[in-house]
Amino acid sequence: MALDFLLLYEHTVREYESDLLLKLELERRGYSCEIRQLLDRKKLRYFTWKKPRVLVSSNLYDNEGLNSHVYNNIGRCDRVVNLHWEQMLSDTQEEGDWFNMAGNAKKCVQTCWGKKTAERLQAHGMEAKNTPVTGAVMMDFLRPEFKGYFADKETLCRQFGLDASHKLHLYISSFGYASMTEAEVDELSRMAGTDFRGFAKTNRVSMQQTLDWFDRYLALHPEVELVYRRHPSEWNSPALEALAKKRPNFHVIFAGSVKDWIMAADSISIWMSTAIAEVYMAGKSCHILRPVPIEHEYDPVIYKDAHYITNYEEFSDAMAQAEPPFPIAKEIIEGYFDPDPRPAYQRMADLLETVYKEPPRDRPMGPGFTPHFNWLKFFALWGVHILYFFKLEPKKVFFFHKGLADFAQRIYGYIDKAYVSKAQVKAMADRIRPYVQ
Repeated sequence: MALDFLLLYEHTVREYESDLLLKLELERRGYSCEIRQLLDRKKLRYFTWKKPRVLVSSNLYDNEGLNSHVYNNIGRCDRVVNLHWEQMLSDTQEEGDWFNMAGNAKKCVQTCWGKKTAERLQAHGMEAKNTPVTGAVMMDFLRPEFKGYFADKETLCRQFGLDASHKLHLYISSFGYASMTEAEVDELSRMAGTDFRGFAKTNRVSMQQTLDWFDRYLALHPEVELVYRRHPSEWNSPALEALAKKRPNFHVIFAGSVKDWIMAADSISIWMSTAIAEVYMAGKSCHILRPVPIEHEYDPVIYKDAHYITNYEEFSDAMAQAEPPFPIAKEIIEGYFDPDPRPAYQRMADLLETVYKEPPRDRPMGPGFTPHFNWLKFFALWGVHILYFFKLEPKKVFFFHKGLADFAQRIYGYIDKAYVSKAQVKAMADRIRPYVQ
């Protein structure tokens, strides 16, 4: 029996909760829906008897993305919707080709969190029918309808061994490039057609100085518990491990949703994360920590003209503020994150229903697209998943060939970061289901 919807995700913490909310809503409406990770093994059933009618992608920028995310997972499909998880861009990125869709990606339905993104994509050649404003699903959990969804501070602190009587400060990191090797930065630069080496250096310097601030502050304030919420790509950092060993009130925690921590925190600081909008939607404020300027071509436009903290003295003073003003203007935030009174997951489900029922809006796999199946990736994924099942790290298995070991180990790391057990999925679904109406 054919599948109605297949949702593909990339980063578990960033996306899975929202995908599951959307899945439960679609199932409530009577549709069949599954969620898979972009690096899951390719399976025959999704090309044949269980081929989905609608493919819902995590990101989709060009023909290569269309080939990798759609054709290599389910074969040909003209009902493609992109959840479009990267929408808070810099001014340079907003004007460039990469983030404004190229090739037949323009013929897919590119969902938009707010009117500003829809206007940008239309200005770069997309049609209004393919740029619907749905709102951001991840913001729904912060709505009044989800009251009681998040654990309170005492429960969260008890779960992670923190002292709930202390002030809980949350830092939301975006230093994804700081953990990347020079080779990985070079590869990403080639893929995107943009030189990220300077920005990677800004990541490293900003991270180092921010950690220095935390080190000084925590030494003087043992009554503060600082939770460092690392970026999904920031998974190998000796600097974080060193500070956690040095300061017992510094905690690198990646478990749970960032929204859990936002709701529980007494104060929040941030660098350049999209989570600043979640802070706003939660009715809270935060501080933007910028030890060094961020190159304008990478700084999200939503941060333009915001109030920044640029040195340790300002940071120390800011931490003492009980109710700081929000550092970004309301009209800017709401231009990128639509404040419609109806939850985004319901609006998104409406869109997916329409795409399901109506003829395809365009033909993304028509003229201009040349499909090709990546057999190397197909066999590599099967091989690495087998190693992962038996907990055999490629760097040990392929010790005799450094190139092969590094290649397989990298995929192994991505698979490990994205893994969600059946028990975790069930617990998450049980938590969300009572709020789906």
